[in-house]
Amino acid sequence: MTDTATPAVAAAPENDRPVMLLVDGSSYLYRAFHAMPDLRGPGGIPTGAIHGVVNMMAWIRDHINAEHAVCVFDAKGPTFRDAWYPEYKAHRPPMPDDLRAQIEPIHEVVKLLGWPVLEVPGIEADDAIGTLARMAADAGHRVVVSTGDKDLAQLVNPHVSLINTMAKPPEVLDEAGVLAKFGVPPERIIDYLTLIGDAVDNVPGVEKVGPKTAVKWLAEHGSLDAIIAAAASFKGATGENLRKALDWLPQGRRLITVKLDCDLAGHVPQWPSLDALALRAPDLPALLDFYTRFGFKSAKADLERQLGGGKAAASKASRADKAAASGMDDLFAQPEVQDEPAHAAPPAPSNTRYDTVLDWPMFDAWLARLNAAELTAFDTETDSLDPMQARIVGLSFSDRVGEACYIPLRHEGPDAPVQLPLDEVLRKLRPWLEDAGKPKVGQNIKYDTHVLANHGIQVQGYAHDTMLQSYVLEAHRKHNLEDLALRHAGRSGLSYEEVAGKGAQQIPFAQVSVERAAQYSCEDSDLTLHVHQALWPRLQAEPQLLDIYQRFEMPTSRVLQSIERQGVLVDPGLLNKQSHELAQRIVALEQEAYELAGQPFNLGSPKQLGEILFVKQGLPVVKKTATGAPSTNEEVLEKLAEDYPLPARILEYRGLAKLKSTYTDKLPLMVNPQTGRVHTNYAQAVAVTGRLSSNEPNLQNIPVRTAEGRRIREAFIAPPGHVIVSADYSQIELRIMAHISQDENLLKAFAEGLDVHKATAAEVFGVPVEQVSSEQRRYAKVINFGLIYGMSAFGLASNLGIERSAANAYIDRYFQRFAGVKRYMDDTRAQAKAQGHVETVFGRRLWLPEINSPNGPSRAGAERAAINAPMQGTAADLIKLAMVAVHDTLAQQGRSSRIIMQVHDELVLEVPEAELDWVKAEVPRLMASVATLRVPLLAEVGAGPNWEAAH
Repeated sequence: MTDTATPAVAAAPENDRPVMLLVDGSSYLYRAFHAMPDLRGPGGIPTGAIHGVVNMMAWIRDHINAEHAVCVFDAKGPTFRDAWYPEYKAHRPPMPDDLRAQIEPIHEVVKLLGWPVLEVPGIEADDAIGTLARMAADAGHRVVVSTGDKDLAQLVNPHVSLINTMAKPPEVLDEAGVLAKFGVPPERIIDYLTLIGDAVDNVPGVEKVGPKTAVKWLAEHGSLDAIIAAAASFKGATGENLRKALDWLPQGRRLITVKLDCDLAGHVPQWPSLDALALRAPDLPALLDFYTRFGFKSAKADLERQLGGGKAAASKASRADKAAASGMDDLFAQPEVQDEPAHAAPPAPSNTRYDTVLDWPMFDAWLARLNAAELTAFDTETDSLDPMQARIVGLSFSDRVGEACYIPLRHEGPDAPVQLPLDEVLRKLRPWLEDAGKPKVGQNIKYDTHVLANHGIQVQGYAHDTMLQSYVLEAHRKHNLEDLALRHAGRSGLSYEEVAGKGAQQIPFAQVSVERAAQYSCEDSDLTLHVHQALWPRLQAEPQLLDIYQRFEMPTSRVLQSIERQGVLVDPGLLNKQSHELAQRIVALEQEAYELAGQPFNLGSPKQLGEILFVKQGLPVVKKTATGAPSTNEEVLEKLAEDYPLPARILEYRGLAKLKSTYTDKLPLMVNPQTGRVHTNYAQAVAVTGRLSSNEPNLQNIPVRTAEGRRIREAFIAPPGHVIVSADYSQIELRIMAHISQDENLLKAFAEGLDVHKATAAEVFGVPVEQVSSEQRRYAKVINFGLIYGMSAFGLASNLGIERSAANAYIDRYFQRFAGVKRYMDDTRAQAKAQGHVETVFGRRLWLPEINSPNGPSRAGAERAAINAPMQGTAADLIKLAMVAVHDTLAQQGRSSRIIMQVHDELVLEVPEAELDWVKAEVPRLMASVATLRVPLLAEVGAGPNWEAAH
């Protein structure tokens, strides 16, 4: 900015200022046009950009609590910059006709939504925004500018910030954020942009000077004027280029500088007062008319309900409405608004052709198509969600977008047609299904692989899984097919509930009419193929993510299917015995609690417990619930248990009750009657860090810090002639911290094979390693692991039972001795804030949607996650590589040993006694050799008759 006004009410706390929200409407409409599918309203009028802008305006209004707001658009015709420089923006292509047709409707609907709209001939939207930002800040407002334009970073000051809803996650830039993103503070953005130029607006900079050089020069000289003054001293080609540009730079700076003093009289009512720019309530009757004219069926139905109209709302939204509402985050996460999306999804078919296969000639025709296809999507329809027990009801295939077939095989009921025999169909399909040379794509292929295996078919040739493609590209989003199809293909299909009903009224899929089932299943295969065609080019364009998909996720899916199918043997008798013992202890704890409380009460009732603890016994209230009642959650009880016996009993009661209900009671009931084993399901696309999660049953949450929890693992047993082997990465996240931070002292400790906690204690307490006490080692261990998880001085003090000042001193001393760790943490926070994500060592992208949240606790949590996520994510990557390496080596060598569980950083194997020595030697070696880090990887191994004994 050229002039910086002192805010009139600078003394007002920033959060007490009313908010003025300024939306760069021109960037919104371009963004919406390029990001949305080619939607059409009545008469074929294009409506994609209108849909997008409506949803984007709703999103920003919901997320920014503003009293005043303006949506600013560029006006037609030249501006003063064109007079200054005729070549300004000369390279920009003309506006597409389909977008031009939507400009007036967009202006109309934004106004109907309650927004003041501003369009000033002769100036750009940026200048109007700059002027309004200065005026609003002077008038005591806190200003938020919604834009993806980097030029507007020059407006940022203590009272003006930017939000880029087009980044993923939305990026907030305050003064610190501008510095982190660009390397210069807001007051130097004009100088920075003048040096590098603006190719989009055709404003030249200094030839071959990019962002890094510009930042370096400004850091060394302080300003553009100082650089110009010192130009004679610059050496080399860049110095020569600088000197050649000296005559141009003042003009370049003039073009790039946003004007802050435009006369908006005649365009803003009562100017210079801002009262006319208050946000208004939407004009619902006029909106209803607009939505009717442009075919917004779902929005229209919603408004009719609000207005109490007599028309029945459609039970199912139109495809256009669903596409427009398909998670507007996609509109906020694409390239700059002037560019076409790099890899647009193939267009939705104008109509679909779905065949129901009921005779052999049609079956043979489709089988010939499958054998000739470059890639086929297929899906199974079954009678159960349990992959180990599900049996096929029907199959669908799609080899071209918009075309698919459904083969019904086990539909029942009086109206069910005669269907081809299941066994004969599978016999004819088996060669194609088991041919690795016939590429296949599915959505969550692990499930379908299990289903076919239940029928004796080992599917080969799965080249792609759309669920995993989505997970690698955007782990923080939803990965079900319905969401993927809406986000990436602008299409929707029947939901399972629409086909089979829901709740108590839901019918088995075999009882669904064949016609309805065919539509549903064909859509699944067709949409899967369409989503793949949208996501695959995006993966191919990013080599690191492509590697994560091909080398990590797809092989892991294959190995997990094998592990799940193998299952684990449990001892129901031992579990029943443990359950009985736990029940006795739970009853005893109830009686002890009653005695301590002085009366019986329901230990499972937070209300009754709160009355006993805080009313009758007068214990201190640690924190309150959202309703204002004293909280009795686990964190509160743990704090109170340090000083009072009743909360300690309640905690023990809760822990044992959960053990009993979740494991000792439930595990015997989960034994598969066909295999005699328990088969968990590993969810591969849930945790944003890349870690697996286990469910039905959850084998990763068995508590091991208590004796009762460890006893549960005793029930996981080896069959006769076998042993259980546990292979666990040692201190894996600390080793990854050493690798990522490149801290000399950490690297040295691991390279020399030292006890890293002792080595840390020696550094922190300033004593030789051999003199480190057990207490000092314990402190160092808490510090090592605490910092990995973003522990504060308060948390460290609480954990160690020391004063906060002492905890602060320990942390300060730690960072003095391990400066590389401190540097890593600072750099990672800044990187996360600037780009919204961090990465693992292997390039997995870990998204942090709350990293720039205006909510303090949410932002702090994301900052802690930013530190830990690269380590936890890298550990997840390593265990996946290890799992694949061990599984494949066992198969290649014809070994009978099998992986039966993966729990955090541990592989659990069932090993014949004859192979024990080989497994104990080779499995740790394989795990240690899957990657080369700056520190050695170490896997520790143990063996025993059960899982607990193997530890």
